[in-house]
Amino acid sequence: MPNVRFDPLAALRTPGGPEVDLFVHGTVFLDIIFTGLARTPQPGTEEWADGMASCPGGIANLAIAARRLGLRTALAAAFSDDDYGDFCWRTLEDGEHIDLSHSRRFVDWHSPVTVSMSVDRDRTMVTHGHPAPVASTELIGEPPRSAAVMIDLAEHEEGAAPAWVTRSHEQGALVFADVGWDATETWDRSVLSRLSTAHAFFPNAVEAMAYTRTRTAQEALYAIADRVPLAVVTNGADGALAIDATTGEEAMVPALRVDALDPTGAGDVFGAALVLGTLARWPLADRLGFAGLCSALAIQQFGGSLAAPGWGDIADWWRVARTKVSSTAYEASIARRYGFLDAIMPTLPESACRRATATIARRADVEGLA
Repeated sequence: MPNVRFDPLAALRTPGGPEVDLFVHGTVFLDIIFTGLARTPQPGTEEWADGMASCPGGIANLAIAARRLGLRTALAAAFSDDDYGDFCWRTLEDGEHIDLSHSRRFVDWHSPVTVSMSVDRDRTMVTHGHPAPVASTELIGEPPRSAAVMIDLAEHEEGAAPAWVTRSHEQGALVFADVGWDATETWDRSVLSRLSTAHAFFPNAVEAMAYTRTRTAQEALYAIADRVPLAVVTNGADGALAIDATTGEEAMVPALRVDALDPTGAGDVFGAALVLGTLARWPLADRLGFAGLCSALAIQQFGGSLAAPGWGDIADWWRVARTKVSSTAYEASIARRYGFLDAIMPTLPESACRRATATIARRADVEGLA
């Protein structure tokens, strides 16, 4: 039975509203993933992997995560006209139904490629690629009217937001900002000055403390909340904490207990879920809980975008979680924390979207999660 797209924002849509829910720009990589390696390959040796898959990666992780959650998603990226580019374009447009009208194909520019090798719950990656043939402003032109955009603060040139981000903000889009790891570990505080147009900022705890020069995740949260309306700090196994000045809410939600296999793309899944919850006007605690759940479902699988869950996966998890007897405080907490899903589940189509069928390892989505 084919997957059916569920629209969680259907009740909020109005005539003349934004063309898309989320618009993103970035680099799409062809990800080639090897799993089940006994050891990291050494010079002069050959290792055989138990599992292998290929999928679009990079910014595609975020776009796919958002689309599987029902957000109308548009992606602007450069694609090569080589076979790798064909595969990524076809997967995103035909397989995931992502709007690529602001993307372009380029002759004589080859696709960026990442090879990821998973060994003992860790990974080693090798990447090759070249800068896109054109800058984001030339590639995108006039951005589509969108309810939200996602940006990487590292892509700001000399502190100024790219023109498409400024234009999207002027059109009313909520700007969600993330920031990548600083390989130099200098943690230049001027990065925070790039939040002038941002509605939300959601770094992890290490990044948040480093950029704000604070000693705890809570202190970092308060420092970020002085700069943006929605401040979120993700804190790994300790969950996430946030302040939403627009609603006057403050919340801290613990992480689910999971057997993590691969964290690739977990931050993208969290961000996509956070955008959905914000556009759906959910309470802050529900937004954090939902984003944490989506990330937990993703990290139990290998493969970045392959592992991003759809509403069918969420329904499968909740169905099992609800049948468990709340014999422990943890199980009772799960039942309380995710009770808001009861209002959504009756509206889901029976064949709601699930993660890619090529997901490696085929572990049960619900194994050990609640």
